[in-house]
Amino acid sequence: MKLIKPKFWDKNYLTFQSILLYPFTFIIDVKNLLTSFKKPIKYPQIKTICVGNIYIGGTGKTPLVDFIAKSFNKKFKTAIIKKKYRSHLDEKKLLEKNNKVFFYNDREVSLAQAIKKKFELVIFDDGLQDKKIEYDLKIVCFNSSVLAGNELRIPSGPLREKLNNLNKYEAIFINGKLKNKKFLNKIKQINPKIKIFNAEYISKNFNKYKKNNYLTFSGIGNPISFINTLKKYKIKYKSNLVYPDHYNYSKLDIDRIKKIAYKKNLKILTTEKDFCRIPSRYRKNINFLKIELKIKKIKEFKKFITKYL
Repeated sequence: MKLIKPKFWDKNYLTFQSILLYPFTFIIDVKNLLTSFKKPIKYPQIKTICVGNIYIGGTGKTPLVDFIAKSFNKKFKTAIIKKKYRSHLDEKKLLEKNNKVFFYNDREVSLAQAIKKKFELVIFDDGLQDKKIEYDLKIVCFNSSVLAGNELRIPSGPLREKLNNLNKYEAIFINGKLKNKKFLNKIKQINPKIKIFNAEYISKNFNKYKKNNYLTFSGIGNPISFINTLKKYKIKYKSNLVYPDHYNYSKLDIDRIKKIAYKKNLKILTTEKDFCRIPSRYRKNINFLKIELKIKKIKEFKKFITKYL
């Protein structure tokens, strides 16, 4: 999805734009209600974990999917399922570095292929709103910098479904430092049994970028998370460009970025996902910050997942 999120989505109060768009949100709510009556299909031949979100984009699903797959691939023959979108080829490439990835237009087709090839465990990168499949474990990801935004559904807000639907899921996973305790209390009121886990992004190559000034750019769901990471590691950025989520960079885009950097005497730095979306012939003099997911209480998290396998 080519999306730059409107700023009013993440306000903690009702805005004029939210109210104006609410009739369209109501239509989507009705559609979601109708699809919720469909009975999902259970696949006993294989174990299924879905890592998804209800906040659209930028919640850290893909790194978590990669971590779970790598953690259990010695015990189970493990694969990843990701629905095929051309704009998601960057995430597919990142996941394929360590895993077998099924990438079809229909998740059920991917699942059938995984079963046919005798995989024992599949992790879905997204798919909580796909009600055709009954997953063994469902994990909802949030980014700590935005959480649930204004808590309204698209297009009035950033949510794919109501926050109250957390009562249907087994765990939530919050990426980044969580300072909003009210949000946790609200989640526990919705679902007292839900497990809450936390992680932070860490970089292992940040030291090489601390000596220069940078022009930074990104086309990710939550561009503020990239800025927060730069601040965390005291990387000096003097100019920052934001593109739509999953943006595919053209020669014209890269020429513009390099021209601005040259004029301001800046080096260029982006995210690994964005770097993957730049055609290889245009990557010269563009650096990327490599990040990994550091999960708190990692033993407890692995033990929790094992209960469902």
